Amino acid sequence: MDIKVSNSTVVVFDLDDTLYNELDYLKSAYQHIAHHLEPTNWKPLYATMLSLYRSQENVFKNLAAQYNVAASVLIDMYRFHSPKLQLFDGVLAVMNAITSKNGKLAIITDGRAKTQTAKLKALGIYELFDHIVISETLGTEKPNEANFKAIESAIAGQTYWYIADNLKKDFIAPNNLGWHSVALIDNGKNIHYQASNYMTEIHKPKGFILNYDDLNII
Repeated sequence: MDIKVSNSTVVVFDLDDTLYNELDYLKSAYQHIAHHLEPTNWKPLYATMLSLYRSQENVFKNLAAQYNVAASVLIDMYRFHSPKLQLFDGVLAVMNAITSKNGKLAIITDGRAKTQTAKLKALGIYELFDHIVISETLGTEKPNEANFKAIESAIAGQTYWYIADNLKKDFIAPNNLGWHSVALIDNGKNIHYQASNYMTEIHKPKGFILNYDDLNII
């Protein structure tokens, strides 16, 4: 897929499961918690936590009962730890190609400001963006058009692109606003994986990619 970029082009990315696998954040947080609860022998607990998660059990409720610690404390440890994350292959090359042609970069993501900012910094890309919209800070979540209009207000452009993954909420607003919209197809590890339920005209993006090698910045 070609993306023609000039100084009036704004390319906006979602964060979770678009620039990296959110499951890696979960694993990072679980390891952090397991280290805290079992500092000398954390791996069995980490394995148990993953098993509980995959069985759709309440991980924090189980740990709270076992270790006599408030579930809220564990949830805060999950949300506010310093994560270890890795970008998908090709992300940085695409972003560098956009900026080399004087295009602008932005983020629209749902979540807590501290958590989402920590993710961007852990990925080493926080400083690359001309503007970042995080739902907690703005007070609205996707698919609210306000999140996308905040980008239009912050960065003047003629052409806007949104690259994301979640068909349930990501593409309704940008499609309505006349943006170009692109879905990164689930690599089998996405937290939200029910795309087949939202293959309707209101939910579908204007294009799909398998990975970032499918994007050609021209």
